[in-house]
Amino acid sequence: MSNDPAIELAIVGGTGLYNFPGLENVEKRAVDTPFGAASDAITLGELHGKRMAFLARHAAGHSIAPHRINYRANIWALQHLGARRVVGVNAVGGIRADMAPRALVVPDQIIDYTHGRFSSFCDVEGAKVEHVDFTEPYSATLRADLIAAAARAGVAVVDGGCYGATQGPRLETAAEIARLRRDGCDLVGMTGMPEAVLARELNIDYACLALVANWAAGCGGQAKISLPEIFAHLDAATAQVPPIISALLV
Repeated sequence: MSNDPAIELAIVGGTGLYNFPGLENVEKRAVDTPFGAASDAITLGELHGKRMAFLARHAAGHSIAPHRINYRANIWALQHLGARRVVGVNAVGGIRADMAPRALVVPDQIIDYTHGRFSSFCDVEGAKVEHVDFTEPYSATLRADLIAAAARAGVAVVDGGCYGATQGPRLETAAEIARLRRDGCDLVGMTGMPEAVLARELNIDYACLALVANWAAGCGGQAKISLPEIFAHLDAATAQVPPIISALLV
């Protein structure tokens, strides 16, 4: 653990969120981890007098695909610097009718469809095997704080929903989304796991703020997904993130 002052909150930024505006006394910190390099140098700074950390999950130039992200290094590095609460900001596709493009969602469940990713800190030679409780994959307290902060900031968020985590980097077929819907998924994204469970293994409070960039394949009456529309929707949703985080830190 670092000897730096405690970090009040860490943000892991997804697609479209590569830095966090408004930070003061900013410094960049590269952290050596037992699991290799994190996605990028971690930005440390202050917001409303509270110490905050920011890490771009895909790196600053969006150069790391979802299945190649070093999730273990990212979460370990944030904890090493003193982060005890982490909000993961994730770009997703909407499946449920009230999760249209530009909606912001704070999910409460997740189903993991990924494969081949290092999904535990136990997966190293000589490590003690820990079987963490993952019944509720997100911190109830941090979820509630995030939803309350959004209300104070005047930003509408959907409370609850199931995030289906797929492998990527390709988008899903309509048949795959139909399966996810039958399974009970309301959102689909590529980076929700193993980030959430790794945070649980390190006893970090973790919550997800999902930004709906598009209707998932076969949803919303769309015959085809348009990448320019995805980025336009994502830009609009991403603009709502700083006010929420700011309210969370006040």
